[in-house]
Amino acid sequence: MTTDTSPAAGSLYEAIKIRRSVRTFRTEALRSEDLLTLEAYLADPANWTGPWGRTVRPQWIPVKGKRTDQGIKLGTYGMIRNPQGYAAGSVRKDDPLGLADFGYVFEGLVLHLTHQGVGTCWLGGSFTRSTFGQELNIGADEWIPCVSPVGYPADSEGLLRSVIRQAVGANRRKEWSELFMDGAFGQPLTEAAAGRLAEAFESVRQGPSASNKQPWRLLLAEDRRAVHFFLRRTPGYSETMQRIDLGIAMRHFEEACRALELPGDWIIADSAPAAPDDGTEYLYTRML
Repeated sequence: MTTDTSPAAGSLYEAIKIRRSVRTFRTEALRSEDLLTLEAYLADPANWTGPWGRTVRPQWIPVKGKRTDQGIKLGTYGMIRNPQGYAAGSVRKDDPLGLADFGYVFEGLVLHLTHQGVGTCWLGGSFTRSTFGQELNIGADEWIPCVSPVGYPADSEGLLRSVIRQAVGANRRKEWSELFMDGAFGQPLTEAAAGRLAEAFESVRQGPSASNKQPWRLLLAEDRRAVHFFLRRTPGYSETMQRIDLGIAMRHFEEACRALELPGDWIIADSAPAAPDDGTEYLYTRML
């Protein structure tokens, strides 16, 4: 029997609306149907190649307590409670497009699990890469950018979750006027002017990002046939993680467009729109 890992049309877009970071899980083991679906999703190569052709090497790591089947103790600095396992993946260390592909495909897994009613949480800094590296047996030219605990969300996550959410500003999102531009930088895009694309832009605004820095800036072309994606660097912060964040933004925008039946392709434009000289860099374009 083959498990179909293809999500129903629009299901991942609906998952964007309800996804949240889960740090405390029930002690209940994953039900067999959810585990089979997860394993089938991870095993499908189509789910692990991003728009730029880089392949993320995924793995499911079940745990009992904090130890894997190999007896390795996985560290998350006390941030995660009662996970039933971890989803992880590795990519080449020195490939900016690989980082974007990692964000794109790993967020696909997060949304897939959310749709199944399974909880996740992006971890980029609060886990010990060395112990996860032992479990994944990564190559010398690879590294593990992020992992996610997996399990059923606890009914109440209590004080720990509220403290962490407050620390990272998880309940705060930048305004449209700061994130999205209409034709050129300095001309904020409004929801009314975005038209049908407003839902796609909002799906990006709601996306997770490292420390909730929200480094994406999107510019809608005057002719409405393209949306240009820019990275707005945060001084003193990891650009590596922010390039992964842009991959997440790509995935959210694409899933919203798919749900709206707005086809398109990802390109890197030969002639990029001008960006302000404030650490903002053009990266990609979604042609509509």
